[in-house]
Amino acid sequence: MGNIVAIVGRPNVGKSTLFNRLTQSRQAIVNEEAGTTRDRQYGKTEWGGKEFSIVDTGGWVLNSEDIFEEEINKQVQIAIEEADVILFVTDVVNGLTDLDLQVAQILRRSNKPVIVVTNKADNFDLHYAAAEFYKLGLGDPYCVSAINGSGTGDLLDAIIAEFKEVKPEETEEDLPHIAIVGRPNAGKSSLVNAFIGEDRNIVTEIAGTTRDSIYTKYNKFGLNFYLVDTAGIRKKGKVNEDLEYYSVIRSIRAIENSDVCVLMLDATRGIESQDLNIFSLIQKNNKGLVVCVNKWDLVEDKSNIVIKTFENAIRERLAPFTDFPILFISALTKQRILKVLETAKKVYDNRQRRVPTNKLNEVMLPLIEAFPPPAWKGKYIKIKYVTQLPNTRIPSFVFFANLPQWVKEPYKRFLENKIRENWDFSGTPINIFIREK
Repeated sequence: MGNIVAIVGRPNVGKSTLFNRLTQSRQAIVNEEAGTTRDRQYGKTEWGGKEFSIVDTGGWVLNSEDIFEEEINKQVQIAIEEADVILFVTDVVNGLTDLDLQVAQILRRSNKPVIVVTNKADNFDLHYAAAEFYKLGLGDPYCVSAINGSGTGDLLDAIIAEFKEVKPEETEEDLPHIAIVGRPNAGKSSLVNAFIGEDRNIVTEIAGTTRDSIYTKYNKFGLNFYLVDTAGIRKKGKVNEDLEYYSVIRSIRAIENSDVCVLMLDATRGIESQDLNIFSLIQKNNKGLVVCVNKWDLVEDKSNIVIKTFENAIRERLAPFTDFPILFISALTKQRILKVLETAKKVYDNRQRRVPTNKLNEVMLPLIEAFPPPAWKGKYIKIKYVTQLPNTRIPSFVFFANLPQWVKEPYKRFLENKIRENWDFSGTPINIFIREK
């Protein structure tokens, strides 16, 4: 189970740049204007053999002058609740501000490990200025320059030193772990309650490490599975539930700990950017996906045309990954909720599917022959052989070719589509690798 590191701090101290540096990505939109980060606030990183997630909390905050402080307090609050280690970013050029002192006060009261990062220390003269940050009462400040990367190695060492060894919870490995995720009010709780029904005694609690419980084991409808608790389904935290951006942080643990995610959409609202945020978390973690359009009982026109239009709209928004089941359900009237579990189980089985090598070659080689990869500078690319790798987290196929580096993305997508047409991998991502034979 991975640790979560949250980045907090007032605007313009370089949180996004630090996030990019630590996750080695260029994905956050970095810009001089305060409050320009959106939708790019989650990444995974590995250091010293430990994998962990980094969340840039500032990205969700709706900045407006008057409620500035309140918004930062909310970020900090959620970081305290959900993260294992908090990076408090300040900036050595502007020095300490009142806002920094306020944030420090909240952080000192929490029992979470906090690391003070003084950013923008682009040269050594600025390191002396960092001394004033001892005032925050949060231990040694780490001088870094997110822009040129100096000091980040020491910082990463300090971060992983704070991780508590989390013992993996004892769960039977071969049972599917299903997470139900979605925006607030999409109907997650109603669906969970519909699964549990009144018959509470089929629920066995496993004492979890993060909340009351993270896995709940069910044996129902002839299916055996774990439901991964999205924090906050059982007890609403102190944080106001209507805050959209929290739902994303809240989903991180559940998604990371699951095999298959059931993404709940609200039939009356269609797909919104928040849904896409959660979808991208599912994708970055390579999890299985079932999309459930809930509150279908509220839709007047249920004709096939409407259903088709709805399905196409969803697949278009989530492209290029389009091979996943979509169900139209109502948690309230319990319509098709059994189907949700059956479909999730099926996606789980698809993740485990092994295609015999001779079958793969029999089907794929003629297709490749008919549509070879485009030639590169007059060199012909030949793919001779394909096999599925054993024991991978998601189905992974290796194609052996004479010039693997010239097989580009569109062709890989073609290969993936052909595999999907011939074998059922609905709902699960697939890896395609091209190697030299």
